[in-house]
Amino acid sequence: MIHVDESDPTEELEPSFPHRPIEIHNEKKPSDFYDISTEELGRGKYGTVYLCRERSSNLELAAKFVPCPKREDRRNMEREIDIMRTLQHPRLIQIYDAFDDGHTITIILELILGGELFERVIGDDFELTERACTVFMRQICDGVDFIHSNNIVHLDLKPENILCLTKTGNRIKIIDFGLARHLTPDKKLQVLFGTPEFAAPEVVNFDQIGFFTDMWSVGVICYVLLSGLSPFMGDNDVETMTNVTLGKYDFNDATFDAVSADAKDFITKLLVSASGNRLTAQEALQHPWLRHSAHNIELPATKTKLKRYVIKKRWIKAVYTIIALQRMGAKIDLDLL
Repeated sequence: MIHVDESDPTEELEPSFPHRPIEIHNEKKPSDFYDISTEELGRGKYGTVYLCRERSSNLELAAKFVPCPKREDRRNMEREIDIMRTLQHPRLIQIYDAFDDGHTITIILELILGGELFERVIGDDFELTERACTVFMRQICDGVDFIHSNNIVHLDLKPENILCLTKTGNRIKIIDFGLARHLTPDKKLQVLFGTPEFAAPEVVNFDQIGFFTDMWSVGVICYVLLSGLSPFMGDNDVETMTNVTLGKYDFNDATFDAVSADAKDFITKLLVSASGNRLTAQEALQHPWLRHSAHNIELPATKTKLKRYVIKKRWIKAVYTIIALQRMGAKIDLDLL
């Protein structure tokens, strides 16, 4: 049985590699510096990730290939790279290198092999307790606080974007800054993207967003982690977005009987429809639940429901992967990169 070491994440984490300036190489190819494996680490709507190794250092990394057939695609990737240059922090995935051959942008990233957080906690050898949940939530809030301190909003915080650094440790990494945006005080920012289940009301209503938008998503993640239930999930995206707009949820399910009042208070102060009244990341880190009050009692009912939740997500992801493959038409030919 894996017991979470509560003190471990608060210690200073050695980076996978020293900080380095990132420039996009236009006249060089990834294969000039890296051995790209045929081993696929992941595939998403926008690109495919492969295991790779830098020849000069023998460092194992991840290479993400993103086709950019349109100018807008290229601008989006350039923005993501620019944001990741800024975000040097142990709770956030780190960028190592970048290439643009005119058709595909490739980013070389820190290798993270621990898998998704929720996949970890549903494992038979993992002891899921409320206290274990606080260990993960503290790290998430720590990472989000750093993102916000750089005037950036992530805008796609969800369980799939919270990875474990290793298969046995308890350190997490926030990934995927493809939807992240810089915030400027004199400019109103509105977006209409993200994952409906974790999107804040102001996103659904196309109102002004801010740092508070990410904190709503943190609240939803916490709710799911503690219960295995999704507070606003409907039968389809339209129903889900309607539920988010209404902002109605409760703790009536029996799984919450074993959850402390402080944990529920933490969620309640994040899932606030009035965006300005939500906890900031710094305030969340000071909440009693994250500091010292979590129970160390196992949550078997939560784990059972969380397993069902994850299995359903796997099925949906498999469907989207098939659709993505059909859209791409064929696998990227690595010999051309």
